[in-house]
Amino acid sequence: MATPAQDLGPVLDKDGVRLTVDDAIATVTLANPAKRNAQSPALWRALTEAGRLLPGSVRVVVLRAEGKSFSAGLDRQAFTPEGFEGEPSFSDLARGSDAELDATIAEYQEAFTWWRRSDIVSVAAVQGHAIGAGFQLALGCDLRVVADDVQFAMRETSLGLVPDLTGTHPLVGLVGYARALEICVTGRFVTAQEAVSTGLANLAVPVDQLDGAVSDLASAVLAAPRDAVIETKALLRGALDRDYETQRVAERAAQARRLRDLAGVGE
Repeated sequence: MATPAQDLGPVLDKDGVRLTVDDAIATVTLANPAKRNAQSPALWRALTEAGRLLPGSVRVVVLRAEGKSFSAGLDRQAFTPEGFEGEPSFSDLARGSDAELDATIAEYQEAFTWWRRSDIVSVAAVQGHAIGAGFQLALGCDLRVVADDVQFAMRETSLGLVPDLTGTHPLVGLVGYARALEICVTGRFVTAQEAVSTGLANLAVPVDQLDGAVSDLASAVLAAPRDAVIETKALLRGALDRDYETQRVAERAAQARRLRDLAGVGE
């Protein structure tokens, strides 16, 4: 993938998250390989901040991770009685009101939602383990390129929890209800071959080719005019929620906007 200009320095570098920008490509890196990029509320807040700091020039956002694992999921410290320092423990959350609990989970989810924005195309470069929250973070992106050593797993159910970081909707959309249910309730590993064959991943490559494959994909996205990409993404994202006739209407409206724009005719 494109390497951001080093003399510019990172736009953000905190709590295991680094954001760098090189013209139209932003790279968000999970940067705590010693802990296999395990996740915490602080990391989620940093991811949310990274989304808010994206310059308007950015068209492609690459999500990658340092080390052998993309993300081992939620940091196990979350399951201790004390939890994370300065954060409510699971026990504290459970004892809060319904509104407080809902608001806290909603805040956590923000780190996983902005990747779907219509003005960007997000690409996850995934190697090694992508477990639980790591799996859901990869699912938050529009596209996924995986290394041939990737192992996805949704382990929340085995812990007595549910996947709550926005991963259920894209998972069902990609692989279907029955397979999504089986993946979640068994907690089994999904390999690169299965990920590609089921539509969970767009492409699988040897691990030493992962960066290059993502760079090629980003370049291909940037080759198309930005407004056409934005309109197409919006059409495709909305397609599953529309019936056939409504989608036809949406296509006509989008194309009318494009034709007028290309002809320099104001609406």
